[in-house]
Amino acid sequence: MAEHQINFNFDAVGDRNKVRMEVVNELSKEEPGQGKKDLASRYTYYVETLNDGNRIYLRRPANLHNGFDFVVGVENINFNPNGRRRSYPKHDDIIIDLTEKKKESSKKYRQLYSVLEKVYKCESISADEMFLTFKTGFTTELIIKTLKWLFIEQDIRYWNYSGRDMLWNAIKNV
Repeated sequence: MAEHQINFNFDAVGDRNKVRMEVVNELSKEEPGQGKKDLASRYTYYVETLNDGNRIYLRRPANLHNGFDFVVGVENINFNPNGRRRSYPKHDDIIIDLTEKKKESSKKYRQLYSVLEKVYKCESISADEMFLTFKTGFTTELIIKTLKWLFIEQDIRYWNYSGRDMLWNAIKNV
């Protein structure tokens, strides 16, 4: 089967259930596959465009093939510069990046943290809040927009448990 590419944008503002259900409802429109490997239905959802033109995307099915699970990736970004190229971030990649930003400037990191808290709470973020400048790591825009989708993925996968709280608790401990 051919891979489907879909542009899907929404603001992810409101309560966690509203945000989660909007994504689940979009994923529920997928056509079923006809089997394994080449017979599986595959989808890429382009969900954000960064200032540099690279896009954040969701890829389905994910490696574990669990329900509505998806992988969050970023075009032309390598989250594993010391090993095999990887366009999708692991939670540790984000935590390490945030730790380096905090070391660089605790004052700017506090600003970034308050923006991340708004993302965690599904609140609106202004364009001004998106672009804090650090010398180390990824852009704050990339971190903020990627975290938004990692939080949503966690809410879908672990809704009956802690959802986005697992990742958020790690961020709070940076």
